[in-house]
Amino acid sequence: MSRLFEPLSLGELQLANRIAIAPMCQYSADEGNATDWHMIHLGSLALSGAGLMILEATAVSPEGRISPYDLGLYSDENEAALGRVLAAVRKHSPIAVGIQLGHAGRKGSSQAPWDGGSQIAPDAPLGWHTVAPSALAHAQGEIPPAALDRAGLDKVRDDFVAAARRADRLGIDGIEIHAAHGYLLHQFLSPLANKRDDEYGGSLENRMRFPLEVFDAVRAAFAAHKPVWMRISATDWVPDGWDIEGTVALSKILKTRGCAAIHVTTGGVSPAQAIKLGPGYQVPYAQRVKAEVGLPTMAVGLITEPEQAEAIIANGEADMVSLARAMLYDPRWPWHAAARLGAHVNAPKQYWRSQPREFKDLFAGSSFGQR
Repeated sequence: MSRLFEPLSLGELQLANRIAIAPMCQYSADEGNATDWHMIHLGSLALSGAGLMILEATAVSPEGRISPYDLGLYSDENEAALGRVLAAVRKHSPIAVGIQLGHAGRKGSSQAPWDGGSQIAPDAPLGWHTVAPSALAHAQGEIPPAALDRAGLDKVRDDFVAAARRADRLGIDGIEIHAAHGYLLHQFLSPLANKRDDEYGGSLENRMRFPLEVFDAVRAAFAAHKPVWMRISATDWVPDGWDIEGTVALSKILKTRGCAAIHVTTGGVSPAQAIKLGPGYQVPYAQRVKAEVGLPTMAVGLITEPEQAEAIIANGEADMVSLARAMLYDPRWPWHAAARLGAHVNAPKQYWRSQPREFKDLFAGSSFGQR
């Protein structure tokens, strides 16, 4: 029996297997609105057989976007556009759908990656002045952000709440709060980006304060029976930055406040990061959070082969594997993994006839007759 294809519960949310589709920005929205690209892209991934699909980083405000082309959930128009896509997904797929809510902070007002990803000046078309814990630019030569004051902090928190309520109305199954990859909540956590001298800066306790306030507010605003979890960069890969010890401490507090899981990634807060790449290079961080905190963890990072994913679950290193680029390259990755691991996977009836003869009953419940 494949461990990768065993069911898993995140709170009351029942997942068919341990494969998650990681949130992947598409830079293809129009004023925050999901477009036909999202219909095609998410529709394809929804048929993959994965247990959970987490929608891309979705901004809680216009200034919270990474680029002018980011998906948002801050207006009625955003809500209606995403609702159209989700209605189609639900009609044709049983996949559980989560959404990653985030705020880019000082990494906002940027070009799309294929246009270079550089900062757009505040006075340039499509640009805006970014905000952050402290008035420190992300990279040399960039325009520094404005440091958030009390009113600004309250607005960010309230924007997360409003987006969570919209997600609830849309029937989304779970919320992932983005506190990783150098975006706003990660900026509060990391001493590399947070130089505040008030109750939100300095000590570990103070640097965790605002991300925890946001988590509490989102948890209170979202349906109690649906899970809320957080994505955390376990290390900045920079000396004297955010680290695994802080990640474990934050995760332990989150557990007491009703967090359903920790999605463990790394890096993103500094161009000085020195990442040691290799297959499954981030998995040990997920393993440590799982062992020391006791929450379900999602592992990500160069997980590409079914046997590799199976071993991560079977060895207790994580509770789920989260696939990003591998899923874009092969949107049927769970089908092929099930075939190699001797498991069953959900597939739409319209595709049942594609099942290779040597993998009888690969598709759960499949039976196809033709005249």
